[in-house]
Amino acid sequence: METAGVVQGQESAFPKAEYEARQAGARARLAKAGLDALVITGPENIFYLTGQQTPGYYTFQALILPAEGDPVFVIRQLEYFNFIANTFIPDAEVYQDAEDPIAALMRVLDRMGLKGRRVAIDKRGWFLPIAVYETMLDALGAIEDGAGIVEAGRAVKSPAEVEKLRKAASYVDAGMTAGLAAVKPGATDNDLVAAMLQASIAAGSEYMGMEPLVSTAHRTGIPHGTWRRTPLSSNDPAFLEMAAVHDRYHAALMRSAWVGPVPQVAQDMMKVCQEALSVALDEIRPGVTCEVPHLACQKVIDKAGYTDNFRKRLGYSTGISFAPDWGEGSILSLNAGVTTELQPGMAFHLPPALRIYGQFTVGVSETIVITETGYEQLGSVSRDLLQVAG
Repeated sequence: METAGVVQGQESAFPKAEYEARQAGARARLAKAGLDALVITGPENIFYLTGQQTPGYYTFQALILPAEGDPVFVIRQLEYFNFIANTFIPDAEVYQDAEDPIAALMRVLDRMGLKGRRVAIDKRGWFLPIAVYETMLDALGAIEDGAGIVEAGRAVKSPAEVEKLRKAASYVDAGMTAGLAAVKPGATDNDLVAAMLQASIAAGSEYMGMEPLVSTAHRTGIPHGTWRRTPLSSNDPAFLEMAAVHDRYHAALMRSAWVGPVPQVAQDMMKVCQEALSVALDEIRPGVTCEVPHLACQKVIDKAGYTDNFRKRLGYSTGISFAPDWGEGSILSLNAGVTTELQPGMAFHLPPALRIYGQFTVGVSETIVITETGYEQLGSVSRDLLQVAG
């Protein structure tokens, strides 16, 4: 198919060599698992291996990565030029809107001689329709589980990836600074989000994998609350959490504010959150397992008597994301029982928060990258609870 004025890879987030190295790593893991090919449908894994990015992944797309040979992409006609611009892959099976995309996928598998071979698919993938799996199963007779093969490469970021995380964090700093500045009596959570998005996007951010988690007044006491036109009175909390994006790499930040006098219980909880984060960060260095900083955080919270107010993991890995999430929590968690060792290049968002349900939430977070000796904090916004006169 003619590519007109679109040059192969002209909008790619990385040079061709970066993707070739990533594909080589995935192929090695395929071979080690005794697999002949992997069918990839998740937009994050597709982006990691090829650079392809589009908000149009609500239509079917798949990357077929053989253990030997070149990958082939199955893609909707409307996305074809987007695919050319973002990737260095020359081979694509293009389907029209009136066609069955699964039939296109099966044509590729047949053409690549993969019928009767050990073909895997990520059985935990969010973007794997049952119809795709059943059709493949009927045609191939058996499908292996390729979950984790690509993610194993994503867990440790290259220097080029870390640089993108740093840029994303600078956009978060701009957005959070603007959001905190918008906290005042009469301002709504909509006002806060409008300021945050305007500032972060003006600084350079692209669209986020998940909306900001911003709420005001009593609505801050509901986890994962979003803005709903709720004004701040002269004695109300505000909760602000957001991510920003550079080339699909996400950094995130959580901060808390209060209009008017801060109740003692909220001050106490905020102090515990700050201590828990600080103690957890003190534990982070290569060779330490993922559960160690979580357990350090939990110990501080338990000692303060807030065990029932903190029923979650300390943090999760961050990097490439598309909606509906801004994290890579399915790859790594900082949580009890996770014994994976931290390595230089891993990146995490650590958001300890405490809440009295239905009344208020306070919390604070940082996005970090593991270094050879410890960690690099990517954000620069003060961790203090912002207090605004009522």
